[in-house]
Amino acid sequence: MKNLIFSTLALTAAALTFAPVANATEITSSSIQQRRLEFLDTQTKAVENIQKARLEHLDTQTKAIESVQDARLEFLDSQTKAVDNIQKTRLGHLDTQTKAIENIQDARLEFLDSQTKAVGNIQKVRLEHLDSQTKAIENIQDARLEFLDTQTKAIENVQDARLDSLDARTK
Repeated sequence: MKNLIFSTLALTAAALTFAPVANATEITSSSIQQRRLEFLDTQTKAVENIQKARLEHLDTQTKAIESVQDARLEFLDSQTKAVDNIQKTRLGHLDTQTKAIENIQDARLEFLDSQTKAVGNIQKVRLEHLDSQTKAIENIQDARLEFLDTQTKAIENVQDARLDSLDARTK
């Protein structure tokens, strides 16, 4: 592109320097106007060529920028997807950890419940054992009291019989 610009400028400069010298002998008003028109045409064409080159350069830059932007957008999309995947993985991991903790807590609660029930059952058995021992002791005490009552009655009967026999002897 720079070569094109330099070549058009060099051509324009050459045309400006050589044209007046070559045609200096024929100076007519029509030829001067014609030369001016030719000069303007060549300048217009040079400007158009420069503008075309500039537009082509701008088009290539625009396309390059668009491709860079597309690449950046694709990169950002892939990063976003990667972050989303990482977040999904982290959430999945946290969910499994939460479930594992809940399962451990459930197991601990079940163990504590079974221990509490076992302690309750042991206490019931102990209370039943103590009740049966208390009843057995009461039964033994009742039997002893009955035995003592019978012995006391027997002794009283023996004493009554002795008193009766002494009374009968004394009479």
